[in-house]
Amino acid sequence: MAVRVVAAEDSYLIRESLRLLLDAQDDLELVATVANLPDLLAAVDTHDPDVVITDIRMPPGGSDEGIQAAERLATTHPAVGVVVLSQYMEPEFALRLFDRGSRGRAYLLKERVGDLKELGHAITTVGNGGSVLDPLVVDALVDARTRREDPVRSRLTPREHEVLGLVAQGMSNAAIADALTLTSRAVEKHVTAIFQKLDLHPDDTAVHRRVRAALAYLAASDT
Repeated sequence: MAVRVVAAEDSYLIRESLRLLLDAQDDLELVATVANLPDLLAAVDTHDPDVVITDIRMPPGGSDEGIQAAERLATTHPAVGVVVLSQYMEPEFALRLFDRGSRGRAYLLKERVGDLKELGHAITTVGNGGSVLDPLVVDALVDARTRREDPVRSRLTPREHEVLGLVAQGMSNAAIADALTLTSRAVEKHVTAIFQKLDLHPDDTAVHRRVRAALAYLAASDT
């Protein structure tokens, strides 16, 4: 069955772009497009979609409505995945998006609207309960991080900081081991130590802790 999608975007051009892109895909079905937060919440109630695509800023306030929608839907429609689109790299919003868990959540730059492969991947991933953090956000903020000190760095050893940087790029433990010429066991110990030092609770899922660790790393680079 096709993944059923509701899209919320106050720009008519972007809404039409989404409609044209998604209508061309047999495995994706755009069931409604709206331009503000109240209409988005109403559309979810009416259409019961699998996934919501929403801009961060839209009426009525033009501030953080997309994050508000994700937070409300986590309570009212926990099975609905949410893909948040942002025009700029805003780690504080990404932190809020993943604050209640990474399951079914994605944070993408708005330029991804024109990249059907990336957008489609995010939609299907969150529809299946996965999570996506835009690699362009990761790349830019990791690059910025190399040029400044921060509170996260002070808590970690140089090797742990190096491992966390690779976690933030979405690398698995095995890939990190290959990149740093370490054993998988050594990487696992470093990752465990990082989780402990960043106060990431062991009762969280492994994926959630890795996302939270990456976001802690990235958010510090924006301070």
